[in-house]
Amino acid sequence: MFDSVLVANRGEIAVRLIRAYRELGVRAIAVYSDADADALHVRLADDARRIGPAPVRASYLDQDAILAVARESGAAAIDPGYGLLSENPGFARAVAAAGLAFIGPGPDTIAALGDKVAARAAAARAGIPVVPGSGGVITSHGAARTAAETIGFPLVVKASSGGGGRGIRIVERESQLSAALDEAAAEAGASFGGPETYLERHVRDARHIEVQVLADSHGNVVHLGDRDCSAQRRYQKLVEEAPAPFLDDSIRAGMREAAVRLTAAVGYQSAGTVEFLYEPAARRFYFLEMNTRLQVEHGVTELVTGLDLVAGRLAVAAGHPLAIVQDDVRMRGHAIEVRLAAEDPWQGFRPCPGTIEELHIPAGPWIRADFGVAAGDRVPGEYDSLFGKLMAWGPDRESARRRLIAALGELRVSGPPTTAPYLRDVLRQVAFVQGTHSTTSLEARWLPDPASRPPVAFPEADDYSDAVRMLEVHAAQGPFRVAVRSRQLRGPAGLAAGRSPDSRLAPGSPDSSAQPFSPMDGVVVKVEARAGDLVDQHAVIAVIEAMKMQIPVTASRPGEVHRVLVKPGDSVTAGQLLAEFASTGRGD
Repeated sequence: MFDSVLVANRGEIAVRLIRAYRELGVRAIAVYSDADADALHVRLADDARRIGPAPVRASYLDQDAILAVARESGAAAIDPGYGLLSENPGFARAVAAAGLAFIGPGPDTIAALGDKVAARAAAARAGIPVVPGSGGVITSHGAARTAAETIGFPLVVKASSGGGGRGIRIVERESQLSAALDEAAAEAGASFGGPETYLERHVRDARHIEVQVLADSHGNVVHLGDRDCSAQRRYQKLVEEAPAPFLDDSIRAGMREAAVRLTAAVGYQSAGTVEFLYEPAARRFYFLEMNTRLQVEHGVTELVTGLDLVAGRLAVAAGHPLAIVQDDVRMRGHAIEVRLAAEDPWQGFRPCPGTIEELHIPAGPWIRADFGVAAGDRVPGEYDSLFGKLMAWGPDRESARRRLIAALGELRVSGPPTTAPYLRDVLRQVAFVQGTHSTTSLEARWLPDPASRPPVAFPEADDYSDAVRMLEVHAAQGPFRVAVRSRQLRGPAGLAAGRSPDSRLAPGSPDSSAQPFSPMDGVVVKVEARAGDLVDQHAVIAVIEAMKMQIPVTASRPGEVHRVLVKPGDSVTAGQLLAEFASTGRGD
């Protein structure tokens, strides 16, 4: 076994890995950016080294910096966790070239399965059904239209690489196809470095079910059961459970067998996840993709099997054969997990970075909490909004569900808005209780209940010593906290702020009620408007990214752009003016 492992990650997964390695007697080495200098994973590690400034590309995605730290710290292996560099074949090759072990599958396997088109082909060769699609990368709009005629509508445009819900667009009719292709390609290029996309039939009312596998370099493969991850928003999971509930035994057995068959066929080594779409109405399942890493939701599998996936991955990377055979794997009870993120579900899951001022984590004999923060820590805007996961185990699904609802009721997070109160409502939804929900239920039917929104916590008055009142103002771009002071405020164009937004201005007058402001702290990734442009209502002025989420800032009414105040790459704060805008009088 290795005597030291460098954890090339951050947040809750870094904390999970570091704790596991310390338990195994392995020295755990952390890396951190300037934004994470005092993060929980840094405090827990046996050794911690700086790798760069806050931006992710200058720190956690800087392969040279991570490898340099690995050499300097004497690490024998590198564990990438999930996300970041975990599915980067170039990084896996660089780790091996440096004489270190990569805790995960080999680079060729990562490359083959990371390309979704190639993975679909591998699944088809193994005799596993795939969703009908284009059969390859789309090379032009004309080729897309030809493929769409065969596939039929609705269909889905998907990025051929990457994950996390990026580069996906649902197309209901042919008139939407060209725009969807361009949008998906642009998002894929920005997120994954390549604009390649392909088409699939859109499977309506599907469930997202996955099978956990573990394989070694000696030809042994086992599955560790299945999970249901159907409760999603923007194709990103929010609730996961093991085993998948209300699933016919023959379907369950078919998925598990298919997962093991594919894992063996591609020569996979390490922990991995084979994902399927299940169509209940037709009682059919289709291969979706294979994730070549530890999953965020691995904890619910550990709770029902009693097996440590982190320890299993480490043993495989060290060349050991699996310590178990399939008959040793036993599923006991049921486990459910919710992902806790610094987002406001009542504002379209808008990212809300900020300081966790107070944190009370529930405890109990059947509760597991994987958190990457403690009270006083900040959830930075440069990274993913996920800061913790809360899980509950029970002898059956209903007891696990009730236990998790109670735990969420005990959880206290003071600071930025979080998904916790909304997820407690999700667990009470009739469709969730009955297991009749699908991948679209959350966004289509389970909209946040305004009555259950927690009160808005404004900053202490000391921060606004001359404020006489604090207000929360809701605009098209999101909510803003406004300090009402005794003196008159002036807008960027010299007009008094606070004028009624219904008042009319002469065409060409600067309009303080229509100015495009940033809805959150983040980075400008795109600027669509230029000085002198005449724009329509809802036209995109700029796109802001924070916590892996991109939000377009649009014109609230027709007007003329006088001056653009930001450029791509600029860091902005919530409420910052992005451009000076004047009403044209059109549409008023």
